[in-house]
Amino acid sequence: MCFGTKKGVIQSAANELEEVVISDSKFALPKEKSGKVIVKITADDLKKRPGQSVATVLSTVAGVEVNGNQSSAGKNQSYYIRGGRNRQTLILIDGIPVTDASGINFDYDLRLIPVEQVESIEIMKGAASTLYGTGAATGVINITLKKAAKKPIAGNVYMNVGTQTTAQDKDYSAQEYNQGFLFNGKTEKFNYFASLNSSEITGISEAKAPNGESFEDDSFSRVNSLVKFGFTPTKKLSFDFFANYDRLKNDFDDNAFADNPNNYGKSEQYRVGFSPKYKYDNGELVVNTAASLMDRGLFQYGGLTKYKSRNVSVDAFNKYQISTDFFVVTGTQFQFFDMSINSLYTNIPNELATYNLIDPYVTAVYNSNFGLNINAGARLNIHSKYGNHFVYNINPSYHFENLPLKIISSFSTAYIAPSLYQLYATYGGNMNLEAEENSTVETGFELAFLNKKIVLNSVAFYRQEKSAIEYGTAYFNANGKYNSKGIETSFTWVFNNKINLNANYTFTQTEDKMVINSFPDITANLYNPKHKVNAAIDYQFVPGAFVGVSYQYLDKRQGFMGYPPVVSVLDSYQLLNATAKYELIKNRMNVFASVTNITNEDFVEVVGYNTRGRNFKVGLNINF
Repeated sequence: MCFGTKKGVIQSAANELEEVVISDSKFALPKEKSGKVIVKITADDLKKRPGQSVATVLSTVAGVEVNGNQSSAGKNQSYYIRGGRNRQTLILIDGIPVTDASGINFDYDLRLIPVEQVESIEIMKGAASTLYGTGAATGVINITLKKAAKKPIAGNVYMNVGTQTTAQDKDYSAQEYNQGFLFNGKTEKFNYFASLNSSEITGISEAKAPNGESFEDDSFSRVNSLVKFGFTPTKKLSFDFFANYDRLKNDFDDNAFADNPNNYGKSEQYRVGFSPKYKYDNGELVVNTAASLMDRGLFQYGGLTKYKSRNVSVDAFNKYQISTDFFVVTGTQFQFFDMSINSLYTNIPNELATYNLIDPYVTAVYNSNFGLNINAGARLNIHSKYGNHFVYNINPSYHFENLPLKIISSFSTAYIAPSLYQLYATYGGNMNLEAEENSTVETGFELAFLNKKIVLNSVAFYRQEKSAIEYGTAYFNANGKYNSKGIETSFTWVFNNKINLNANYTFTQTEDKMVINSFPDITANLYNPKHKVNAAIDYQFVPGAFVGVSYQYLDKRQGFMGYPPVVSVLDSYQLLNATAKYELIKNRMNVFASVTNITNEDFVEVVGYNTRGRNFKVGLNINF
């Protein structure tokens, strides 16, 4: 896997020259012309680390931390980029924003996505609302799902079995089962793709039991189905359709150090979409449309709370090539949201909790033949509840022709619309909320030596946040500004065609106290380490046989529990993992084995909740 780089583990220089990125222009752009250090986790990267979750994969990227990915499978997860929180990171699936409009923070549950359906992931850090609208304040995670193969009929069947145990229990019986299949193909004018995945996991209690006590295990199950269909009547025109259903069910406990055998949650997600594309002589027109329904239920405290939300997104954008050096992207995005919440204590109907957004935007990209590249754009957010909001970005970079050096810089702004819950909640809702505002300035460099076998990049950033939405007796826009700064550095060395080394280091510091739940002792760096290191070595000692070892270090973090919260400092920890993969039949059958937390380190990820100790997994993959 690429830990903070844009390349696959082992690629030829020719392949590297062809590599493109999407996130900073919505169209394929050679990475040499991009003014961002965009992290791309490729299909080859994912194949070399089988059996991981999406959250675990993301946590290896410089500047990204996913809290909860080392806990029990059903533990809710929080993702942090550059000192931000969930609501400040936008998740895209195939370029389309996904969210749960009934959630307090309008964020997305990464547990819904099985890594087996993922083709690649791009992570672009920094404010990006110019291209992507609300929520893209600290970064964008664009998850691309798998597509049809290039032959008429192809398929894949897989299964893996693993252990689920803590450092104290050391129960190495099989407690994790994951299996599924893919069926796909492509002809001259048609393509199709279908997949089904299921996971069942138990073995760990979500809450940590105090000394002398024993808590029951909390189970997690997930079913995912995805269907895609494409039609290309001409070389210029194509139509793509998709539909998917995801169901997640998990047990959870009352709180930190507090068991409850009766609590459970269930989430069901339905998504459909349609994307026509038309290429013409000087450009391309794309319309991404999608509709989603999220249906959740939480049973706790003896009662059931039902959450339901709907989202419609239509994003129409056009690339026009004015010259060989200059193109412009213009577009308009429409989004509609509504939600309902029903329980013994709350009744919010969807007729009340609804709003829509219309955002026209423009981005211009200039790629000179002498090394200068400029990406600049603007977006006007027209919101049905709080009015208008304007954001913009400017991203110049320079690639030296006679030196292996690229200099990058950018200034970008972003906004986060108040969630429906924050506006309409029975207790604490505030219809006078304004959008949160973010701005990020960054500068850095990338060095590439020996035909790009050695790549070093480093970016320093400064992020400022104002009008943050917080909660006291009601939701409100906090006064003042909150600032984060940091450095993200990545290094990759393709030593030869068998050995690859990569590493990254992240420094993140929040300068001012962030008021969370009106308690000033908790800062914005909550559960987000000041220092973080990832490193890995991959060795393909013979064709078809691969071994990889990875290391992760997290510095001390701030955690809390209870109400009012009791703040504590969590000790740093280190994790050592290994994976081996062997091809039994070339291009047809392979097996893998992995071990995580080899040293069986006992650490705290979230105060009062369990973390996984040493665990093993084996798997089989068959292609046809």
